[in-house]
Amino acid sequence: MALPTGMQLKYWGIAGGGFLVALWLLGDVIAPFLAGAAVAYFLNPLVERLEARGLSRMMATVLITLVVMAAVAVALLGVVPGLIAQAVALFEAAPDGLQAVHRFLEVRFPDALDADSAVRRGLAGMGEAVQSRGMALVEGALSSARGLLGVLVFVVITPVVAFYLLMDWPRLVARIDDLLPRDHAPVIRRLAHDIDRAVAGFVRGQLSVCLILAVFYATALVLVGLQFGLVVGVVTGLISFIPWIGAIIGGILSIGLALHQFWGAPGMIALVAGIFVLGQFLEGNVLVPRMVGRSVGLHPVWLLLALSAFGSLFGFAGMLVAVPVAAALGVVVRFFTQQYHDSVLYRGSGGR
Repeated sequence: MALPTGMQLKYWGIAGGGFLVALWLLGDVIAPFLAGAAVAYFLNPLVERLEARGLSRMMATVLITLVVMAAVAVALLGVVPGLIAQAVALFEAAPDGLQAVHRFLEVRFPDALDADSAVRRGLAGMGEAVQSRGMALVEGALSSARGLLGVLVFVVITPVVAFYLLMDWPRLVARIDDLLPRDHAPVIRRLAHDIDRAVAGFVRGQLSVCLILAVFYATALVLVGLQFGLVVGVVTGLISFIPWIGAIIGGILSIGLALHQFWGAPGMIALVAGIFVLGQFLEGNVLVPRMVGRSVGLHPVWLLLALSAFGSLFGFAGMLVAVPVAAALGVVVRFFTQQYHDSVLYRGSGGR
């Protein structure tokens, strides 16, 4: 006999509340384990593909782990230092860039820049604000990254956790399935499948799209010789999970830098603009259809709300669980909405 609905909600509410309390109290402690679980979840399909080709679970896990660690090492040694240097230089050059905009407007639109104009006052303070806030952000990130705990967490603990979770992933899934309440196991499995589709569609698919676009934009902008092209390209790619926003921000920033650097060479400016047109074509017609497809995704506004809320309440650990929690809540809300549409409360006594 199944438990009454009120008792079920009570137990599930206690479980959810306990999870949030544990996340709030132990966020810094469990962050590397959550990061390892996220890495294992992301890489598990690759391990399963290698298993299907005849490799053992152990060999497939070792191979994928070595490849990923090599890629991370190359990124840390070859890309990250240049990225940080360009970010610092970009923030330092912000006042000079806005002064150039000021001189351009002064020549073209002298009436807009009289002594008391809002445009003049805005340009005067914008450069210093961007420089100070940007430098504070970079210095804060660098100081936290230099901490011994941060190094140990993300260089040692997280890969080890990811490796062991990848090794035991099928057994972990089977063990969790065995713990499901028997009366509700079919419904929970269906909801879990929908949640996995939502998370896989966004995390695995969209993250892959963002990484590919970051490499494409950064490489293309560096090859055309755009100053700060590396940092602009990487940032543009990484924020491409928000439709159009990444391309708009990156395009405006890149074209603005191109106007300043290549003034008098319209072909180079058009080339920079063409890079973003090509990137949008690849994203909309090749990458997203193939990697994200028609899977149940997450609305960008809902995702940003979840990241902001969980990041503010629970720090870095909260941001790690924000996406799966947002996906789970979305699936559960759709499930109960369907239940409501099928109920007498919605259809009425006539059953229509």
